[in-house]
Amino acid sequence: MLKSVNQWCFPVGTPLHNVFAMSRDAGFDAVELNVNPAGGVGLTMDTTPSEADAIAKLARDHGIQLRSISTSLMGKNPLSSADPDVRAQGRNVVMKQLDLAERMGADTVLVVPGVVNAATSYDDCYERSLSELQRLLPEAEQRAVRMGIENVWNKFLLSPLEMRTYIDTLNSPYAGVYFDVGNILLYGFPQQWIRILGSRIVKVHVKDFKTAVGNGSGFVPLLAGDVNWPEVVAALKEIGYADTLTAEIGLYSANPLQQVYDTARQLEAIIKGGPAA
Repeated sequence: MLKSVNQWCFPVGTPLHNVFAMSRDAGFDAVELNVNPAGGVGLTMDTTPSEADAIAKLARDHGIQLRSISTSLMGKNPLSSADPDVRAQGRNVVMKQLDLAERMGADTVLVVPGVVNAATSYDDCYERSLSELQRLLPEAEQRAVRMGIENVWNKFLLSPLEMRTYIDTLNSPYAGVYFDVGNILLYGFPQQWIRILGSRIVKVHVKDFKTAVGNGSGFVPLLAGDVNWPEVVAALKEIGYADTLTAEIGLYSANPLQQVYDTARQLEAIIKGGPAA
């Protein structure tokens, strides 16, 4: 398995050449970039083909792989919205991710399928998001880029059996699961989800979580929470997963860049099953 880190693990505004250089220095194999709001560092909805090419070259020059692309923009444009204009905006975000991924050599984009809230019922979220993803599938297939559906705290797809059915309904090798290990602990066991979802898992996010806290403050550095990492790694090996483990870790309040180096060593220990050198 490969060690990877999300761009969010760096202070906002960190130039990409610093992100890539520090990631390589820390021992990461890959960096996950995000499609950011206009004016953000790196990829945005306005990124041109030539700008994307330059970023891809910068990563290669630093010995960093770009294997997936995420985004924060889906939160304001959920594919489950009752407003067709909002859903169209959400499709546009995914289309931009797919376009950039194809051009930059990434094989997967992260997609949050929708959100259940007071305005959107569970069944409406299911039907609308599934319909929108089916509309996007031909674009993903044409570009040979997978859409990885992530489990987030969106009150949706709360069972591995339901997630499995949801992915199977899409019925395409370009629709899979972007599995987040830490997010599951609030209502399940990640090793069980991994074994049930099997080869449907196309990418993995890693974070740790203290269940006794039970809210966003419970997310902690790797190895400091309640994730059973030996079981998680064993389950990933059982299903034949050998791709990136991408860290999504909150910044330290002091010396935030130290978190990048600490996380790389923690990931090394997780993958090897013992202390990092």
